[in-house]
Amino acid sequence: MGSLIAGDDGLPAEEVGGWAVEKHNLLRRYIDISRAVRRRWIGPTNAGATYIDLFCGPGRARVRKTGEWIDGSCVAAWKKSVEGGAPFSTVFIADADNEKLEHAAERLRRLKAPVVPVHGKAVDTVKQIAARLHPNGLHFAFIDPFNLGAFDFEVMRTLSRLRRIDMMVHVSKMDLQRNLGFNVAMQQSAFETFAPGWRASVNLKQSQPNIRRDVFEYWRNLVANLGIDASADMRLITGDRSQPLYWLLLVAKHDLAHRFWASATETAQGSLF
Repeated sequence: MGSLIAGDDGLPAEEVGGWAVEKHNLLRRYIDISRAVRRRWIGPTNAGATYIDLFCGPGRARVRKTGEWIDGSCVAAWKKSVEGGAPFSTVFIADADNEKLEHAAERLRRLKAPVVPVHGKAVDTVKQIAARLHPNGLHFAFIDPFNLGAFDFEVMRTLSRLRRIDMMVHVSKMDLQRNLGFNVAMQQSAFETFAPGWRASVNLKQSQPNIRRDVFEYWRNLVANLGIDASADMRLITGDRSQPLYWLLLVAKHDLAHRFWASATETAQGSLF
């Protein structure tokens, strides 16, 4: 999952593509727009407002092309919540790489964040975290897997059981394009992990763009069957050569969350397929 480099703050960090800047800007915008609602759940007599990051990384990164140093998602989220006067009451972070997890946790401790690190794969850590959440709390999860194979649908199933949950989700368009043939030929199982049962519901004799579209729509229907909705407003994140990488979208139960997301993204960009 990538070697670490010396960070600018004395802790190891990672290198990322320039697209991470836009991704984290959207994360911060959503956290800022939702601050007034979150504030209502914060305080010693309230149920709490939690942040959940299942693929947290080390919490600090250098943009490969420009050399710019940026905060990782969990650090950026915590800082923005503090800046807006509605700091998360608990910050749950997880990663399959224990070294990266510990670096992120240390960065958050230095910022006096109420961080709870959990080591392991997302499909396992999400269950441990969900068991520790207040049933009446307000919860926000950032789900940023490095590929579709790491995005087990059980993550969505587990989080959907929470009464109040918003999820900012990364769905890899690049994986849907690059690895379609392998998954159709059953040489890879990433699509089955991401969207279990897809093969029985998608016409594999149609064109590749149509197969990709139908796999994605099948996933959206699976999500809807959990009682939550994937937003129509989606932001396409592109690479340095304008190649499509992934979509960011919001999955939530409440219409207000979707309105916040529409405001954060302003308009969806690019074509779906």
